[in-house]
Amino acid sequence: MITQFNNSAKCIDNSFDNQKVLSRPSIKDLALFVSNKCINCTKCITECAFLNENGTPGRIADNFALENPLWLRLAFDCSLCGLCSAVCPVGLSPEEMFLEMRREAVEHGVAPMPGHKGIIAYEKRGVSKKYSWYSLPDGCDTVLFPGCTFAGTRMDTTIALYEYLKQSRPQLGIVLDCCCKSSHDLGRNNFFHDMFTEMRNYLIDHGVTNVIVVCPNCYKVFETYGDILHVISAYELLTEDETAKTTYAAAVRPNNASNSTVMAIHDPCVLRNEKTIQDAVRKLVADRAFIIKEMPHSRKKTMCCGEGGAVGFITPEFSGTWSERRKEEAGNYRLLTYCAGCAGLLNRKIPTDHILDAVFFPQDVAAGKRKFARAPLTYFNRIRLKRYFQKHHPASVFRERTYISETDEAPVGVPVKGGAVKFIILLLIIAAIGGLRFSGILENFDSETLQQGVVSLGPLAPLVFILLYTIAPALFLPGLPLTIAGGILFGPLWGVVYSITGATFGASLSFLVSRYIARDWVAARLTGPHWKQLDESVEKNGWKIIAFTRLVPLFPFNLLNYAFGLTPIRFLPYAVTSFICMLPACIAFIVFSSSLVDLLKGKISPSFLIGIFLIALVSAIPLLLRKLKNRG
Repeated sequence: MITQFNNSAKCIDNSFDNQKVLSRPSIKDLALFVSNKCINCTKCITECAFLNENGTPGRIADNFALENPLWLRLAFDCSLCGLCSAVCPVGLSPEEMFLEMRREAVEHGVAPMPGHKGIIAYEKRGVSKKYSWYSLPDGCDTVLFPGCTFAGTRMDTTIALYEYLKQSRPQLGIVLDCCCKSSHDLGRNNFFHDMFTEMRNYLIDHGVTNVIVVCPNCYKVFETYGDILHVISAYELLTEDETAKTTYAAAVRPNNASNSTVMAIHDPCVLRNEKTIQDAVRKLVADRAFIIKEMPHSRKKTMCCGEGGAVGFITPEFSGTWSERRKEEAGNYRLLTYCAGCAGLLNRKIPTDHILDAVFFPQDVAAGKRKFARAPLTYFNRIRLKRYFQKHHPASVFRERTYISETDEAPVGVPVKGGAVKFIILLLIIAAIGGLRFSGILENFDSETLQQGVVSLGPLAPLVFILLYTIAPALFLPGLPLTIAGGILFGPLWGVVYSITGATFGASLSFLVSRYIARDWVAARLTGPHWKQLDESVEKNGWKIIAFTRLVPLFPFNLLNYAFGLTPIRFLPYAVTSFICMLPACIAFIVFSSSLVDLLKGKISPSFLIGIFLIALVSAIPLLLRKLKNRG
């Protein structure tokens, strides 16, 4: 294995090229190779905040400990951008080791982490039936694959590009789908390969041999894993294609900007070794009469925008350093880039446009007036784009993608489909209330009758209720429905007693599990600056932080219980403070819910009015604390 590393020049290019040469080397071999070859100089450390914090790749490899979740979790702080390999004097490519660490983390149950929920859900929408669309005309051997982010943020530019390319390629097809690069970089290896292979095989089986891409990530995925599919960037085609002189774009918009505008070019890090694409982009920019300013970090030595490797979801202080540095290098100049993800993230710091906007809408870009969509409008645009192609470009072969890999690894402790489940539960509750209200059942039924029925069950009823409330937080189940049920079943007095008892037991159970049973497992999942700050605050302020977070819900309640188990706080102060500071909200909701049965019958009781007042009072606690803090 080490001989292969030393003899193959491709092994030091990037993680994608490594896949062509090696059939996934073991993490142990990779760590040994990096440890032996790294000379522990400071060139990569000075370029990267992650390495500056954790040491050279060689030092990280020296600490190889596959059984340690914290060592595997470290890789999720790396952007996988490859700048370290670009500046390495011995030609080392550390990002391959970090990518393999991520894959091992998934296989060992350390990842995905709760912070990855958003990016995984985004990807799942991209491959879903709702957002996907394949349209292949008769004789189609080439398709445009615009990618998720570009299609959502720039629907009109996507249409302009397709109409332009179709002038010289009448049989051009369109594929609205996701390449699953996010899962690839998160180490979800099985899911990525299943999803991409199914898409690739479908295209090959239907005669497609060429894929035109806009997104740099899609380019690298198709180039590496596309098999017989030939991938080419739209930027190369736009500089080479001279056959369509009268095109959709040229017919309705001027070819050049109205005046020369200086723009700095940001090269996406995933294409740092693709000189042909870099040259094509600069030609397109120059042809539209823009003046190019090259920044110190460009082309092969370009830097990450901050979005790489999904680091921002876990350690935003590392990802944020990239965009800040890019802002410093750009100075007063605006940016052009050819990655929609880079454009969206950098635009928070620097005015940034996509190069295809400069191609098809040069005057708007020159004037700084070109707009792009942001979430959630991006999802709406992707559906509109799908409908556009369905209406204007019907084809003999079409499909909406329904395939989902059975090897899916969901974020630990955070169900991806939680939102849909909650929505269904809400609908069922509304339907049940409506059914009871109009059936007449409630006419001879009131809260006192219900509570007497519960009392008739003896001590079993409150014991079962308290047990359910104790288990719920540990299983990440919401506690509010149980609190409301406590008010309805047991009334305002005993409802408070049983609910606060169960809530305290539940918070304590999660705390003890985190501290004594599954500390490493929990620590690997509760990462990022907010949780680190919580640990430091508890160490400094003790029980006061427990009180503050119980009164002001800055963190999810169930995760917070586990997080406190990792802090230095002792159990007794934690349990007592939790009991006292959870009590106000518990009383408010119990008093309110104890009157719900009467409310369904159209009766507004004093308990209902008092409950509404108490809920409003509890809700005002955060505002009151903020005012006191500002005065202090």
